[in-house]
Amino acid sequence: MYSGPHSDRSRGPRGWVTSLPWVFMWLTIVGQVVWVLLGTEGRQILTITAVLTFFLASASHAYIKRGLAWTAGFLAITLAFGFAIEAIGLATALPFGTYSYAALLGPKVLGVPLLIPLAWSMVSYPILLAVQRLSVTSFGVTLLGGWLLASWDMFLDPQMVGQGYWSWPHTGWELPGIPGIPLQNFLGWLLAGIVLMWLLDRLPRKLVSDEVPTVLLTWVYVSNVLGNLVFFGRPGVALWGGLCMGVVVIPWLWRSWSQPRW
Repeated sequence: MYSGPHSDRSRGPRGWVTSLPWVFMWLTIVGQVVWVLLGTEGRQILTITAVLTFFLASASHAYIKRGLAWTAGFLAITLAFGFAIEAIGLATALPFGTYSYAALLGPKVLGVPLLIPLAWSMVSYPILLAVQRLSVTSFGVTLLGGWLLASWDMFLDPQMVGQGYWSWPHTGWELPGIPGIPLQNFLGWLLAGIVLMWLLDRLPRKLVSDEVPTVLLTWVYVSNVLGNLVFFGRPGVALWGGLCMGVVVIPWLWRSWSQPRW
């Protein structure tokens, strides 16, 4: 267990408020299960809802377990970075290629739906905690976290492109089994993820129990592999995402099970 200069321990809020991360976590999971059963209009509403509940699960857990100052720093970094990298990407085609958002995800600023920075923030929280369990060095956290973000996007983009939320008019090189998504996009995610994880690892590490983000990241991995194999007919996505994300998630799951913090 890490106890170096980035380590810190603190007490958070008590009482009923500590149940909020669990409530938002279960709303996210149930919403994503129901998403599979609905038509296009229902899926649009549930997509937005699931991002909001996932974000609230991460943000509320961070506040309860890591305090207001840590959470404010985390949100400032992830929301600002998520918006900035998307705005730059839309304006310059770097680093994700030439793409655009449809009008299905709500209001936009500079072409970026306001929901998108929330998605960056929601998943960055469990990913940051996972890679910090695997590495005590900033170098390790940076590389592992960037890899994990990019491999998560191997699941995200095919699903969202399939729903018409965003698209690339020209893809160029593609990964076999993941059509419609340029290889440049995944390389861009890797680069952006490395930068974001480096920034987030400047925040102090706090040794607390992390059941909610553990369940969320496990759910993200397992549900996406099974969903692409069973419901979406995308075995290539399941293979690429399952392997690339699994090389980090599986060792992390083993460590979380064999060395629990609670």
